[in-house]
Amino acid sequence: MREFLVEITTTVPEGTGQDEVDRRRAAEAVRARELAATGNLARLWRPVGELRSIGIWRAADEEELHAKVLGTLPLRPWMTFTVTALQSHPNDPGGTDATP
Repeated sequence: MREFLVEITTTVPEGTGQDEVDRRRAAEAVRARELAATGNLARLWRPVGELRSIGIWRAADEEELHAKVLGTLPLRPWMTFTVTALQSHPNDPGGTDATP
């Protein structure tokens, strides 16, 4: 699987009831755990003081990432994504394919 850096901004539509927001957020937590278990979600962070997320996500390609991974998130209709495909860097201290 390829890795992608994904920035996610979620904007709840004005007038959406709190019950709907709570329901979707709870479903989002369940789906995130499922995607982590399948290896599609590797890491997820929230910048301090911001209402967005930054994560490392995995999929065969960007099309699969959008269709079968990010597209399955319960909050997807309220989300915007910035996706950057990643590749290994030869100087990555945590990489497995670095050469001395």
